Parts: sequence; structure tokens; C-alpha cells
Amino acid sequence: MRKTEARRRQGVAVGVVGLLAVLVGCGSGADGVATSTSSAGSTSSAAAPSATSSAPSSSKAVAAGCASPVVASMSLRDKLAAMLVVGVSGTQDARRVVDTYHVGGIFVGSFTDFSILANGRLKAIAAQSKRPLMVTVDQEGGRVSRLSELGIDSPSARELASTSTPAQVRRIAAKTGAGLKRLGINVDFAPDADVSDESDDEVIGDRSFSDDPAVVARYASAFADGLRDAGVMPVFKHFPGHGHGSGDSHTGTVRTPPLSELKNDDLVPYRTLLPGPATRAVPTAGVMVGHLIVPGLTGDELPASISAPAMRLLRSGAGYGGKPFDGPIFTDDLSGMAAISARYGIEEAVVRALTAGADLALWLSTDKVPDVLAALTSAVREKRLPQAQVDRSVARNLRATGAGAC
Repeated sequence: MRKTEARRRQGVAVGVVGLLAVLVGCGSGADGVATSTSSAGSTSSAAAPSATSSAPSSSKAVAAGCASPVVASMSLRDKLAAMLVVGVSGTQDARRVVDTYHVGGIFVGSFTDFSILANGRLKAIAAQSKRPLMVTVDQEGGRVSRLSELGIDSPSARELASTSTPAQVRRIAAKTGAGLKRLGINVDFAPDADVSDESDDEVIGDRSFSDDPAVVARYASAFADGLRDAGVMPVFKHFPGHGHGSGDSHTGTVRTPPLSELKNDDLVPYRTLLPGPATRAVPTAGVMVGHLIVPGLTGDELPASISAPAMRLLRSGAGYGGKPFDGPIFTDDLSGMAAISARYGIEEAVVRALTAGADLALWLSTDKVPDVLAALTSAVREKRLPQAQVDRSVARNLRATGAGAC
């Protein structure tokens, strides 16, 4: 996710000054330039949830091998909400969407009023959630540094790989993770695992560690380990590989080389980066799937983020030499990137993404949450989105937060 940084609202500077005292000790890189995933963080409506049964849905469809009482006790509406991660404009917006709709996660973007990060407000919002809340951010370092004003920053991936050892990168990422954790953020949409030889300022460019898949795997692994050391879940992106795409998915359609070529290049890092089933108390990893049309995989027009074959490739590992992956799969932003938004409204985009096999649909505002939940409820009733699939996704998401272990 990347766009030109929008000017933040007046008064943010006051909140930033207060936060700097909290964040003493969090390092900052010299060259980070913040970029935004959206210039419009809309305030959510005050509409109450539409009438649906609050009784727990049938426990018969709980994921195979999973006896999680948490999943079994949840209503269908809460299960569907647990598969949503939404951008919030500020404290009130975040509190309301968590209290009213019980979403699985919130996203802090450059459009968010940073006063939400002061005085433990994020932690308080998470504490009032019915279930553990994913509090997410896009903090890669370099150009994609959402929190550089708060002293949380690092050089770009490309600079890190050219100037630091993997052990040093792990320490840098751990420092970043500690800063995020201190604020109440527990998921980072980083590191970028793309393989790219683009010039620094292209859509991936210096966000990639290298044009050598082995170097990308080594450094992305180190960065992810550093975040884990701090108790923050890393999310590798953009599966199955944006580094050799034809353009920028923020502004239009992106086509990658055919799958047969990705297997020998862009997909190589994922063979070693992705963990097997979660066995540790600390977070393991998630994966973000990009809006990428992949010949030989997704068809001629369907982006990977809403493609069932792409999700199966990631989930099974079969076909590119990877391991089975049972961690959470996130979509890239479904509302602010033209590769999706030019073709689908957010309701249909979310239904398509979750039906395809994503566990968490991400977009940048809260105003459409009730409409999305209504569309998803209809999709389940119409059997477009199987109940058993919903239960498996919710179980994965709960495991990623340390709850509902199976």
C-alpha cells in the first residue's frame, strides 16, 4: 500500500509532541519519507447494526480439528466481523467500530488522527474489544513509514540490505516493533518480500531488499524475526510477487510475469519465509495478497486478492515448493487501490476476497462496515461463502492473536 502523504489535520503536531516523550529510545532512520495508503479516511456512519440473530451459529462447521469454544460460541455476524480490518479516522471512530461491530482489526494510517496514539488510547480500545483485536499499521521503513514523526523509522529495505547484516536488521526491526508495541500496535504490514530490480522510486523499488530472491528471503526473515522479538506479528507482502509487475495497483491493473516465471524468482522467498502451523506463544506471521493478475494462475482479469487459485497456492504451498501455510491471509487495501476499486464496490470486493479464501479483508474507512456485514451474511445464506470456511478463518485469526487456540 502506498500513495503520496496527505496533509494531516490541524492539531496533530500537538499530539506528536506529547507522544515523543513516550517513544524515547525508538530509533529513526534518516531517509524515511512517509507515504499514505489513502487520502480520505472517512468518518463512519452512526447506523446501528442491521437486525440479525445474535445467537451463536452452528458449531458443527467449526474448522476441522479445532475445538475452539470461542469460535463455537460466536454469532455468525461476529464471525464475519472478525474477518474485517478497517482504517479508522481517530479515537471515536475506532472505539465505535470496535464496540458496535466487533471487527477483527483496525488500521492506523497516515489519514488517522494521531492523537489516538497518545495516553494509551489504542490499548484502551483494544482492551474493550470482545475478543483480541488486531491493531495494524504499514511500517516498513524508508518511504513507507507511517510513524516516522513519532521517532519510529528505519532505512528502506534496499538500504538495509546493502549496509547492514541480517543480525543488525533483526535488531533494527526489534526496535521498530518495540515502538509499535508501546503504542498498542500488534500487527505490522511488513516486511516487503518482493523481489525487484526497479529504480528506488518505483512502486516497489527500494521497498524490496534485493533483486536476488535469496537475499530477499534472508533479510525479510531477519526483519520479521525482529518484529516477533517485540511481540508484533509481521505480515509478508505482496504474494505472489509485485516486484516484476507491469504497473502500480494503486492506480490501475497490474500484470505479473506468468506463474512459471514467478516460481523461479518472486515466489522463491516464500518457500522459506512462511512458517508452518503456529506452535509458539509469540506471533508467527501473516501474508498479504496483492491485487496482481498472474497468467497461469488467476486468469486474464482476476487479481490474486480475489482469486481462489491464488489463495490455494498460498495455503497449500503446492505448485511453487512452499510449505502449507495456516496463518492469516490479509488482502491488500480493497477500497483505495484502483486495481480493485475501479471494478467493484467495497461490499462485492470483500465478499469476493473472503469467498476466494482470504481470512481478513482490509480497507480504509468504517462507514461501509454495516453494508459489508449485510453482504457477507447474504453470501453465507446463499452458500457463496461456506460456513465451514468462515469458521476456519476465524479460528486462524484468533490463533494469530493468541486466543482460541486449537
